[in-house]
Formats: sequence, C-alpha cells, structure tokens
Amino acid sequence: MSRILIAEDEQDIRQLLVDYLQQSGFTTVAVDNGNDALSQARTEQPDLVLLDVMMPGLDGLEVCRQLREVSHVPVIFITARHDEVDRIVGLRMGADDYIVKPFSPREVVARVEALLRRARWRAEAEVVQTGLQLNTETYVARWQGQVLDLTPVEFRLLHTLSKHPQRVFRRDELIGAAYDDHRIVSDRTVDSHIKNLRQKLQAVGAADVIQAVYGVGYRYTE
Repeated sequence: MSRILIAEDEQDIRQLLVDYLQQSGFTTVAVDNGNDALSQARTEQPDLVLLDVMMPGLDGLEVCRQLREVSHVPVIFITARHDEVDRIVGLRMGADDYIVKPFSPREVVARVEALLRRARWRAEAEVVQTGLQLNTETYVARWQGQVLDLTPVEFRLLHTLSKHPQRVFRRDELIGAAYDDHRIVSDRTVDSHIKNLRQKLQAVGAADVIQAVYGVGYRYTE
C-alpha cells in the first residue's frame, strides 16, 4: 500500500485530499506546515508527496529543494498560483507535476496513481548495486560509470544474478533467464558466457563479483 504525504495548510483541502486518497486505497500522513513536511518526508519515507507551495514555516519550494538533496520521491505541487513562472520554478526545483487550485480531488488521485506507476516502471527498469547499473529498457550496463560491452545473453545473465546478490543460481536457472526462446543449451555454453562476462567485468575493475560455486552454479556478490 503506497504512503502519501500531504502538506497543505488549509484544513478543508487537507482533509479532502486525505479522504479521497484513503478511499482509493492509499495510506496518508498529513501536515500543515513546511517544517513538518520536511521532517515527515525524511522519517516516514513516503512513496509520493503532495506539497502546497505557500505554507507556514518553510514554503513548498524550499521543502522540495531540500528534499531533492536526499531523495527522488515523486512530488506534486498544489498551489493557488496561476503564474507560469511559478510553475516553471516549481518544476525546476524538482517537482514532477503541478496542480492549480481549485482542483478536482479525483484528478489529484488520478495524477498520484499515474506518477506512482511511472516511478515503479523506472525502478523496475533499473537495477543498481554498489558499482553496477543495469537498464533493462536500453540493455545498457555500467560499472562505476564505465559502459560494459555485453551481448544480450550476457546482459540477461548479469541482470538475473545481480537482482539477487549472494543467491546461488543453478545453471539450468540461468539458461532459463538468459534464453527466452526455450532453446536447448548445455551447461558448457552457460559456463562460456559466464567466463566472457567475468572477463568484461574484470576489465573495468569489477574483479570476482561473479563467483563460481563448485557443483552448483554461480552467484553475484560485491
């Protein structure tokens, strides 16, 4: 269940957002000032923040600026301001969306759902370990920022192993992950792909992140 932080100083609007979001299956945390908004965002680690621009204490722009220093949580600004400059400033501060009062609470819920879907897609598309970055949409792999020249099979093997660090994968499990056409592949073929993959990783300084477990298979560890 996704947790939504609502920072809005007008009680009626704050309660309206709480009611509609809870009816839509979300958990909510509601505050009425910018200082509490920043504090709750840091401690509660919400999945999304609805942030009023004009609030007592820190305003929404400053809350967003400080939040962006430590978090990529999706942020939707809610404001009575209609000026295009204000919207541009908000987006440049790191907001993901912008809703102007008066608004339809159903539209807010729809935008929250859409933004959370996009956040999940981005998270699922990228595996990030300490030094490894894999993007399954582009098939680009990097180690400490250096691009790895991997074949599609090598990429899928590395993706499977790195998603579950320390887990030992049998060769037949790796065959199923590496080949999506259900072809018959021998254990030696998997060993050959792993050997090439390890050489490419070692060439960029990632020595021994893929380890052989005698008689079983392979595991990924940093």
